[in-house]
Amino acid sequence: MTTAHETRLNITRMGCASCVGRVEAALQGVAGVSEATVNFAAGTAQVAYDGPLSDVTQALQAAGYPAATADVTMKIDQMSCASCVNRVERVLRADPAVIAADVNLATESATIRYVEGATDPASLAKLAGDAGYPAHIAQTDETSADKAHEATALTRTTLIAAALALPVFVLEMGGHMIPAFHHWVHQTIGLQASHLIQFALTSALLVGPGRVFYVKGIPSLLRRAPDMNALVAMGTGAAYLYSVIATFAPGLLPQGSANVYFEAASVIVVLILLGRAMEARAKGRTGAAIRKLVGLQPKTARVEQGNTTVDRPISQINVGDVLQIRPGERVPVDAVVLGGTSYVDESMICGEPVPVGKAPDDQVVGGTVNGTGALRVRAARVGADTVLAQVIRMVEQAQGAKLPVQGLVDKITAWFVPAVLAVALLTIAIWLIFGPAPALPMALVTGVSVLIIACPCAMGLATPTSIMVGTGRAAELGVLFREGDALQQLQQAKVVALDKTGTLTMGRPELESVTTVNGFDRDDVLRLAAAVESRSEHPVATAITRAGPADLPQPTEFTSQTGLGVRAVVEGREVVIGSPRLMYRNGVDLSGLTPEADQRAAAGATPLFVAIDGQAAALLTVSDPVKPGTIEALDRLHAMGLTLAMVTGDNARTAQALADKLGIDHVTAEVLPDGKLQAINALRDQFGALAFVGDGINDAPALAAADTGVAIGTGTDVAIETADVVLMSGDLRGVANAVEISRRTMRNIRQNLGWAFGYNTLLIPVAAGALYPLGGPLLSPALAAGAMALSSVFVVTNALRLRRVRASLPERDMKHQTQAVAS
Repeated sequence: MTTAHETRLNITRMGCASCVGRVEAALQGVAGVSEATVNFAAGTAQVAYDGPLSDVTQALQAAGYPAATADVTMKIDQMSCASCVNRVERVLRADPAVIAADVNLATESATIRYVEGATDPASLAKLAGDAGYPAHIAQTDETSADKAHEATALTRTTLIAAALALPVFVLEMGGHMIPAFHHWVHQTIGLQASHLIQFALTSALLVGPGRVFYVKGIPSLLRRAPDMNALVAMGTGAAYLYSVIATFAPGLLPQGSANVYFEAASVIVVLILLGRAMEARAKGRTGAAIRKLVGLQPKTARVEQGNTTVDRPISQINVGDVLQIRPGERVPVDAVVLGGTSYVDESMICGEPVPVGKAPDDQVVGGTVNGTGALRVRAARVGADTVLAQVIRMVEQAQGAKLPVQGLVDKITAWFVPAVLAVALLTIAIWLIFGPAPALPMALVTGVSVLIIACPCAMGLATPTSIMVGTGRAAELGVLFREGDALQQLQQAKVVALDKTGTLTMGRPELESVTTVNGFDRDDVLRLAAAVESRSEHPVATAITRAGPADLPQPTEFTSQTGLGVRAVVEGREVVIGSPRLMYRNGVDLSGLTPEADQRAAAGATPLFVAIDGQAAALLTVSDPVKPGTIEALDRLHAMGLTLAMVTGDNARTAQALADKLGIDHVTAEVLPDGKLQAINALRDQFGALAFVGDGINDAPALAAADTGVAIGTGTDVAIETADVVLMSGDLRGVANAVEISRRTMRNIRQNLGWAFGYNTLLIPVAAGALYPLGGPLLSPALAAGAMALSSVFVVTNALRLRRVRASLPERDMKHQTQAVAS
């Protein structure tokens, strides 16, 4: 049975009043919609419907006027295990206005996408709060601050609990381990007095430090949604109540079974609190990358105001403000250099260690460190639009993502705690029926051990902690995983396809060589050629001009013949530059230069001939140079077992020459952008999962079509929508680093999941007493608590190993750097 609803939706893409009728028609065509009123001025639709909201939003999407959606990240409190994650997700997703909700135990947060107007963050927070998990909108770096506070509080609580539990443990277990101590206690304070002391101390411990398990666990039981706290509450509560009866009313128990287990309840609480304190400290370190990035943001900037400068908070800096940056200071915002020269350390943004030279008209990025020169800059991007803000946002999104592998974990953890309760009850029943006398204490010990040793926490933390640390470490190396899924997809790649221009090469032609004949001077020829080409805007001409001296003579009578070359008069001398055909038309003999020209062309360069006053003067060869580090990167990718392919629109001869030089396995050349899609599909069919590496501008279709799209050298365009992975550096070695991090992170996740599932699969039967019939011991509840606590700590600590991942190929030897960030 459905319920009638009325809501207001924000409608996008309405451009004129005629859109109103189309939107209303689309809404009224949905089954269950009884009324739909659209307001063009407000851009809203008031809808009364009886059915799922998804039908309404899908109809709007199909009509071309989608309902506006929004994303919000919320901090979720009081989650303790994977069962809590599933419960919060179910509550949030039950709201018809919620499109997607992913809850992360490691960050204790929820990323929610919802239909604007149909709900709001306050309502979503109330849903989680009503389910027993208070929520509020998260602030940047709030999780790490909370974790530090939580770890401190847990440490203090654990110390208090340990102080209360130690006398209980000594009084009870000391007598078991040292018979003489047992006799001394019996003769001095007496056995009953010992039990009363243990009762008092254990009661104080459970009411004080151990209260958290009951405050959270009992309500979850009453809601029929038990969590980890419920298991601990039931286990310690059972041991405590049994001991209370044995102390004050032993006649109610069977003969010989009036034993006390105060030490078990006490030690369980201490060990689990200790485990949670260790876990909180470890989880706090998983957010180190975000804290480091946030720490790069300066708090103030020096702004010019007339003839003076004033310090302003970064939040008050506006686009267009002129700022002054002193030597050694951090660049406050993304800006354009107006005056001064310096070298800027951009390693924290792109992972490259060599400072980048900056001069007027160059871009500088907020958060980077200025060198020894003073700079005067104009703010170009501020606030959420800066590169650093986008990087932080992307890392946070990736850290909160769920990988496909998490789906199986979610299905298992959804029923894990109820299954543990069932196993504990079954264990108690079996021991009561088939156990040796006295059966009741043994049933109690095994039942409590089963409840305590189960660890859904480890299963819930196995994947998200590895994602957090892996993506954070990747960001420190200049690799941004826009989506968490890319972590899993990239390590599955069998073939890496690369664009040529701007990816393998610099993307800008450079003069490669000058060969003179007939007695002409090299410098003189280059000076005259550069002067002629300065009048042309062709990229090849620009390369020749850049190679010439700064002070060039002015050419006259300049003419250009498309596809052939250029001609001009410089200092009274006729200079012709171009193809062999142009030279032949002018009667120039090229016999002395043709063999070398053919050799250079075969190697992928572009040969140009220079004639001065009708006589062959020189051969100029221009090429798009290979980026520094490209050969190392490709060798490393080959060593990883990957097949390499080049997909380019350049001519086949040039592409094949470059492929032979770089050791690329497969070449597809002379393809248009839509032809790249066909080439990618063919490579995927031949080799398997494919990653495409492009410059993120004209390669958008190919990046979107690949299993994993990697945008390289995109600079400030870090939010390119078609790429799954963005490399802040223009260096291809970042691809090898991305693959390495992807593989290491997925290996780490598999280790964590193997431990979490293996631990529970093996130790729950041991706790139930499966080894006892074979002559093995029963597992003490205290040992079970220790094992459970250490299980979660192991998972988080193993994930933290990813912080030590080093760059697959360090870039310390680079002498030439592409500018890391260019608009």
